[in-house]
Amino acid sequence: MHYLSTRGDATPRKFCDILLEGLAPDGGLYMPVRYPQVDAPTLAKWRKLYAEQGYAALAFAILSLYIDDIPAADLKAICDKTYTQEVFGTQQITPVRPLEGDLHIEGLSNGPTIAFKDMAMQLLGNLFEYELGRRGEQLNILGATSGDTGSAAEYAMRGKQGVRVFMLSPHGRMSAFQQAQMFSLQDENIHNLAVEGVFDDCQDIVKAVSNDLEFKRQYKIGTVNSINWARLLAQVVYYFAGYFQATTSDAQKVSFTVPSGNFGNICAGHVARMMGLPVDKLVVATNENDVLDEFFRTGVYRVRASADTYETSSPSMDISKASNFERFVFDLLGRNAKRTAELFGSDLGSKGHFDLSQDPVFPLAASRYGFVSGKSTHADRLDTIRDCYNRLGTMIDTHTADGVKVAREQVQAGVPMIVLETALPIKFADTITEALGRKPEVPAKFAGIEDLPKRVEVVPADTDRIKQIISQACA
Repeated sequence: MHYLSTRGDATPRKFCDILLEGLAPDGGLYMPVRYPQVDAPTLAKWRKLYAEQGYAALAFAILSLYIDDIPAADLKAICDKTYTQEVFGTQQITPVRPLEGDLHIEGLSNGPTIAFKDMAMQLLGNLFEYELGRRGEQLNILGATSGDTGSAAEYAMRGKQGVRVFMLSPHGRMSAFQQAQMFSLQDENIHNLAVEGVFDDCQDIVKAVSNDLEFKRQYKIGTVNSINWARLLAQVVYYFAGYFQATTSDAQKVSFTVPSGNFGNICAGHVARMMGLPVDKLVVATNENDVLDEFFRTGVYRVRASADTYETSSPSMDISKASNFERFVFDLLGRNAKRTAELFGSDLGSKGHFDLSQDPVFPLAASRYGFVSGKSTHADRLDTIRDCYNRLGTMIDTHTADGVKVAREQVQAGVPMIVLETALPIKFADTITEALGRKPEVPAKFAGIEDLPKRVEVVPADTDRIKQIISQACA
């Protein structure tokens, strides 16, 4: 399988090349030249495989379609090492549980940092270590986090040979638990940088550094954000696993609702659907930072300035520039790289928005690709958390509550609607306490974590300062 850029660079690249590279040289995002098609016999085979051999075997089957430059035995060993009951707490790895009626929740928060990001990041850490060892190279990972990516990346990369992590987070805008998970790590290869700004400022710095090709090559800069195709690919697996758990026949369809900020998680659902997974709707659930909901309702994609990005009680979605959205628009435009580059390069750069409302392709977002959307507010969040706990006996986190609220608006009788869980409630304890009048339970492994010493540097939202920190650490 070869990969190309959404902005036109078609230099042939294999999986392991883009694994370590992150952004394409032209500023675009890597995509496979085609989506492998899963026919009915293959889907039936995978259902049986998942039932008999489990999640790691399913992951190997799916990843093998996209990765042909790692020997099959090695790739299988990486999957087997990654997706274990010891790491993820359950035999199913991503257990689906019924909520009510046709509504289900897929549990993605059983990993080391109790958030869905572990599902991809644990694989990414093992892939990085394998490929760097094979090449005898080192990698400096530069990432941006609004909450969960940072801790998932750091826990996956801590102690890995040949890897340093420089993680940017918006200063003071994550929950106390999220900050403690990251900043309490004392590993020498982990560097936490709290940026004076919002998540979009952090993400802009990552892209600016990645677009400085000379610096990127000199310091071997890679990414773990969902702009890295490998991370998105890993997430495709749990859409298939969720489908197999929620259905009894391959003739059935399901829908997925995904709490969305950066569009990476639901973009993996788009990939699964393009491969042939029987998905009816892909439901985008946003919080008050509703740039994605606005697009799917109106056709206008309008990014917000830092000052106009709300600080909400579902902070991992406090994002106003959805970096993975470019991948979907590339497909929506019939893979027209020139037009994609114009929209995400010149139009967003000069006007801060683009408008597809009158373009014939816009209705295809729903009719061909299955996308619909909805929005949830703080009041909605509290109501949903209370209802799920008091009436249904289930405690959910704030982002999952956004998903449940929007899913209820889109669910259809007889079609399972699977809400992808974001994290365990303890990561957002203040809002859970506000809703329920009680704190969520702290997993034993994280008892007292907020009292541990912190190792973090507060920095301005300045690309040159981040480059300086990286170069000094590598000296």
